[in-house]
Amino acid sequence: MARRLAAPVARRLVAGGADRGANPVELAVVMPVILVLLFASVQVAVWFVARSTALNAAQSAVNAQRVYQAPADAGPQRATRFLRASGDWLVGWDRPGPVCETTATEVTCTVRGRSLSVIPLVRFPVTQTAHGTVERWTTP
Repeated sequence: MARRLAAPVARRLVAGGADRGANPVELAVVMPVILVLLFASVQVAVWFVARSTALNAAQSAVNAQRVYQAPADAGPQRATRFLRASGDWLVGWDRPGPVCETTATEVTCTVRGRSLSVIPLVRFPVTQTAHGTVERWTTP
């Protein structure tokens, strides 16, 4: 049984034919495309993690700033603590830093930066904003 299966395989290996050496050439043509797709997928994933980090920092800032009689810098301080603890997924966030704008009824906090880049000399900006209502006394 093994001889019947081995004979055609052996004939094919010995014969070679016109396609001999075609596999390395095909691989050399296809490999750059595969590498570009691989690096692009990693870059997209890193960009999404950076966006998520910025949004979580902005939401933390809103939660701190919307508290009843919160200090004016409670939101940016909370976002800064969050971003320092979250790692380097979002770079350049400290220039100019998280910004919170508070009105009598609303809080809006924005975090800006850029994601890590797998591709040299290319920047991927990230901006995330969160909104919330200020806690306050109201009459029924």
